[in-house]
Amino acid sequence: MAEDALLTMPLEPTNEPYAIAKIAGIRMCDAYNRQYGTNFISAMPTNLYGIGDNYHRENSHVLPALIRKMHEAKEKNAKSVIVWGSGKPLREFLYSDDLAEACVFLLENIDYKDIAFKDDSGTIQAHINIGSGDEISIRDLAEMVKEVVGFKNKLVFDAAKPDGTPRKLMDSSRLRKLGWKPKIHLKKGIELAYRDFLNNL
Repeated sequence: MAEDALLTMPLEPTNEPYAIAKIAGIRMCDAYNRQYGTNFISAMPTNLYGIGDNYHRENSHVLPALIRKMHEAKEKNAKSVIVWGSGKPLREFLYSDDLAEACVFLLENIDYKDIAFKDDSGTIQAHINIGSGDEISIRDLAEMVKEVVGFKNKLVFDAAKPDGTPRKLMDSSRLRKLGWKPKIHLKKGIELAYRDFLNNL
């Protein structure tokens, strides 16, 4: 999904309230830039993970939830770990330190006019995608977390649970062309996140 795809189709129903809140902030920044000559850039990150993540049993996101589940299953020598959904959806993940570096890069090097574009209605927008550019299925992600954590037994995918959006991949090529790219690859990032989880049990 490139930046100019925003609001060109209906929002995905399970993400709609969250998306509307984010879009309102983006549109507000664009309006300030037009009306008051400000220099706001809306950074749009993909799914994030990393140091200090939320590993709560009930309300964590997929990657930290898998880390916790795999760790607890390893500790109990459980025969299996249940993963919600079919495992088929595709996701993109970015390590939180990479997002921080991307934001600093934008602050220090980029004026909003450098990335501004007009949408189909002629509205000038200045948001930019920040992502890794790599996607992975939930099944492969679970296998990777399993390997990092050292859980040796079976993964069971519960297709009765929701999959969510089939695919979430951002086109971050505009930011790459400006000179920024992420440094932490997914497996290394998961290793760092797992170490953080262990340090904060």
